[in-house]
Amino acid sequence: MKKLEGKVAVITGATSGMALASAKLFVAEGAYVFITGRSQKRLDEAVKAIGANVTGVQGDAGKLADLDRLYETVKAKKGHIDILYASAGVGEFGVPIGSVTEESFAQTFDVNVRGTLFTVQKALPLMRDGGSIILTGSIASVKGFPGMSVYNASKAAVRSFARTWTNELKERKIRVNVISPGTIDTGVFDGVPKEIKDQFVSLIPMGRIGASEEIATVALFLASNDSSFFSGIELFVDGGTVQI
Repeated sequence: MKKLEGKVAVITGATSGMALASAKLFVAEGAYVFITGRSQKRLDEAVKAIGANVTGVQGDAGKLADLDRLYETVKAKKGHIDILYASAGVGEFGVPIGSVTEESFAQTFDVNVRGTLFTVQKALPLMRDGGSIILTGSIASVKGFPGMSVYNASKAAVRSFARTWTNELKERKIRVNVISPGTIDTGVFDGVPKEIKDQFVSLIPMGRIGASEEIATVALFLASNDSSFFSGIELFVDGGTVQI
């Protein structure tokens, strides 16, 4: 039997990379998936790539009206949610503290923190008891990467959410966990010179950059009954980067 047979999943920010790979795997394992993305064109392309048992809903996770429209669509089409993967996120790198602007701070926290909070809050009326909530963190939550103070702090907040919500939702047996990727070969590396990539690889004990599909298999684990005794954890998928 497929691991997610008959389940309904919502994955935000799933037009590329790790979230798109997860959506493909969830469908392959029997789930019906709703995905979101800000660009209608990229959303249409992602829906086509997934192929079946998927609905795309255009929207920005940082805009509450877009979240309302997402969940109205889910309610009308399926009536409930078993799995919520709050994956939408943004980040600005190479910005020392003296160069942080109010606008850049607001953008990062609106999507990564405010967006994650309300993505989960607004899903709860549709969440079935015993469901799984997965949040996208980052190894930045525990590392002091220079030039990334706002992003680092936003991901530490996401990790804190998982701890609190694990307690708040325990009566409903809803599990809340965080996937914190390390360096993954997504679109962020398009056009990056080989020597820069090599610098990243030098920090990874396993000696290579990870693949989106390796995040997807972890998301499947946390979404399925295979992780039935996991809640409140931050699971690093980083080739050992933060462990040494």
